[in-house]
Amino acid sequence: MSATGDPGFETGDDLRERPLGELLRMLSQETTTLVKQELDLAKAEVQQKGKQAGVGAGFLGGAGVAALLALGALTACIILALANVMPDWLAALIVAALWGAVAAVLGLRGRDKVKDAAPPVPEQTAETIKEDVEWAKARMKSDNR
Repeated sequence: MSATGDPGFETGDDLRERPLGELLRMLSQETTTLVKQELDLAKAEVQQKGKQAGVGAGFLGGAGVAALLALGALTACIILALANVMPDWLAALIVAALWGAVAAVLGLRGRDKVKDAAPPVPEQTAETIKEDVEWAKARMKSDNR
């Protein structure tokens, strides 16, 4: 227990009185604890983001199925409308070519967006690691005085 009565807080004077071996052991323990806590935080953050993405993907899948059904009905409607002024096979061919062009444009744009997407990273964990490094640097500077 330190002079302040807080068992987890050591003043600079308390640490200077300890043998080097004990200080190194304490540093090793604290570093191990810190790394474990950072890994736990990263794991929790990635799990939370994964759950959110899973729910969103489910909704997007349902929307895709409904949109596909609507698109099929719209396609049939357009083909039937064009079939009044041209042969049925030509109406179907024109509509298929239009949908093929739309698919090509959407596919190319989607590919570009996927390439631009950044990989998911645990942002909070990265920020706390930076803070930990800054704290350790400040602590080393104050202990060297």
